[in-house]
Amino acid sequence: MADKPKKPQKLKARLPRGLEDRGPTAIAATRRMTETIREVFERYGFEPVETPAMEYTDALGKFLPDQDRPNEGVFSFQDDDEQWISLRYDLTAPLARYVAENFDALPKPYRSYRAGYVFRNEKPGPGRFRQFMQFDADTVGSGSPAADAEMCMMAADTMEALGIPRGSYVVKVNNRKVLDGVLEAIGLGGEDNAGRRLTVLRAIDKLDKFPADEVRKLLGPGRWDGGEEGKGDFTKGADLNSADAHVVLSVTEKREDWKESIAAADIYLAKSEIGQAGVSELEEIAKLVTASGYGSDRIRIDPSVVRGLEYYTGPVYEVELLFETKDEKGRPVRFGSVGGGGRYDGLVSRFRGEPVPATGFSIGVSRLQAALTLLGKLDTRPQFGPVVVTVFDRERVADYQKMVAQLRSANIRAELYLGNPKNMGNQLKYADRRNSPCVIIQGSDEKARGEVQIKDLIEGAKAAAAIASNQEWREARPAQFSCAEADLVAKVREVLARHDVRWG
Repeated sequence: MADKPKKPQKLKARLPRGLEDRGPTAIAATRRMTETIREVFERYGFEPVETPAMEYTDALGKFLPDQDRPNEGVFSFQDDDEQWISLRYDLTAPLARYVAENFDALPKPYRSYRAGYVFRNEKPGPGRFRQFMQFDADTVGSGSPAADAEMCMMAADTMEALGIPRGSYVVKVNNRKVLDGVLEAIGLGGEDNAGRRLTVLRAIDKLDKFPADEVRKLLGPGRWDGGEEGKGDFTKGADLNSADAHVVLSVTEKREDWKESIAAADIYLAKSEIGQAGVSELEEIAKLVTASGYGSDRIRIDPSVVRGLEYYTGPVYEVELLFETKDEKGRPVRFGSVGGGGRYDGLVSRFRGEPVPATGFSIGVSRLQAALTLLGKLDTRPQFGPVVVTVFDRERVADYQKMVAQLRSANIRAELYLGNPKNMGNQLKYADRRNSPCVIIQGSDEKARGEVQIKDLIEGAKAAAAIASNQEWREARPAQFSCAEADLVAKVREVLARHDVRWG
């Protein structure tokens, strides 16, 4: 007996790890968010530009997201001409290439914005994806602190435009020159001290999570996660002496009054030329935002801010959400940073061989959307589907298609039922699953009278919840009415208006 032919093996449908599929509700929320951000950015005089998702790898340079893995962090492949190409990991490096390539044709300063997905070849985790959306604005060709100040003001305006109330966010501002001045003041300049400098910066970055005394341990010999020796994991410290640790903590201490922060930095960085330059720039930014009416409840000088990317050369800023909410399991969640940026005067210069000052700000759209959803600032209800025109008589599909065309011409989302039309119940179930506001029905009797039936599915669902028995349901025939064919568009509009149905 011959062997039975083997069934072909089905391909397993599986999503690559660290990525997500998104449905119409999430997409509509993103669209509304990005439109709001765009309006604010354009109000500040920025214009749109798009760059591709791929760049030559050498154009991205060494400025990768993870300083510990300078040759990793990006997805790369070799083209057929043996050129290495990488998926962009942010929107700033591609902009630097674009500006350098079109330098003579662009007005300077060049103010632009762009939104798009970026890709990180990193270990995914909860809320940490390998593909996510950013929305950036950059000013290239201006070294003025006013360019940095307006990035901070624009960040604050964007948060409020998205519905985050004042007091629930703050834009924190620092300057890499101040941090470089601190490292210089404690004798950690030069290439030989690169590792210890990074350890000090990591310790400063923990001031948002740990009290100063715990950060002091990270600046000194190290810290046990459990708080006591032998408890939890041990993090090796920077091995600073107590005097140097005192300098670091005194400059980076969080203070409500920006003048006190400036004064403290001024004292401890008095002998550092680069530190003094950073203090001066911070003071100028503080004066500019204050003059424009942005108080410390919106924009705050915070010398503990450490941005991760290596290409920042001056002012750096971070937008932090201050409110605490709960996740789906009821655990407290604080979102923290949802955007940031800074000055990167060396990035365009790599292509030009001449100084080109630049500053920019990036919003993490995907992360901010998650925060706004938990805050209840985004509509996460299922989106309404189209009005469905059912097929009562398959010989009259052209009549039904004409109705669909009339609705669409009136700017009403509509579709013809394209499944098997033999069962009206299945057509109504389909409309329910599409979350349609209403369906259109026309049998031969209605056609003879020049009428159509409109079934209001939203009202019907409300009535169904209130009616106890099937008999009551049949007698009530809730939310279904007839109208003349000529009144179809007007009557459908009435149904949509009654329930405030909007698409998008």
